[in-house]
Amino acid sequence: MTSGSFRGTTTFRPVDAVYFTVVTLCTIGYGDIVPDSIFTKIFTCGFILVGFGIIGFLLNELVVYICDTNEAFLLSMMDENRYKKILSTYMVDEEKGRMRIRTKVCLALAVVIGCVAIGTVTSHFLEDLDWADSFYLSVTSVTTVGYGDYSFKTVAGRCFASLWLLVSTLAVARAFLYLTDYNMHKRNREMAKWILQKKITLSDLAAADLDNDGSISKSEFLIYKLKQMGKITEIDILQISKQFDSLDPGMYGKITLADLMETV
Repeated sequence: MTSGSFRGTTTFRPVDAVYFTVVTLCTIGYGDIVPDSIFTKIFTCGFILVGFGIIGFLLNELVVYICDTNEAFLLSMMDENRYKKILSTYMVDEEKGRMRIRTKVCLALAVVIGCVAIGTVTSHFLEDLDWADSFYLSVTSVTTVGYGDYSFKTVAGRCFASLWLLVSTLAVARAFLYLTDYNMHKRNREMAKWILQKKITLSDLAAADLDNDGSISKSEFLIYKLKQMGKITEIDILQISKQFDSLDPGMYGKITLADLMETV
């Protein structure tokens, strides 16, 4: 590292470069190596923002963000006479849900950008920093990197930071949450589309025969497809079956009005 670009405790340049990169991406920010010129400060800000996007993408592949939005749809599928109406409603709700998630992602990202802009302007006037240093302080604060080379030192600045840091940190966390939700929703849609367009084989039909009676009802086929799409699990089916059996004392496979009256 040459003087005027980065400053701090140095060892072997390639090792220092990897070390600084990892410390930055993990938002640890020890502060033992910090940028020391306008160019490196702006470059570091860009690297932090891009790195956050990469880390967020990788985390989205690992984070399991569970939203059980299909329970009512699954239960309603047991009524075959309402199949077309419910399916149409479900597709409309799916499209609305996708638009809501996109709107949330855009709003969350806008709030993060707004927090960076507000922090930059406020730091410039309250802490008497130039625009590059103000932007650098704002980005490292919002992304929780915080090398420690710049901070809020005035009373007004610290009062502002006490509220601003809380809002900006929550905004970044919420943005990651919405991005995860969006990616999971997108992946589930693609999986469902692939399964629905997949050519049905004899093995699929055999597996869809849940009661092994040699025939497949619409309810059995729907449950089989929902299992393939990951909408429900075997445990979910067992729990629903137990509830049905508790309402069907005669174990005839049908629930009559008399059965329901006995359970009330």
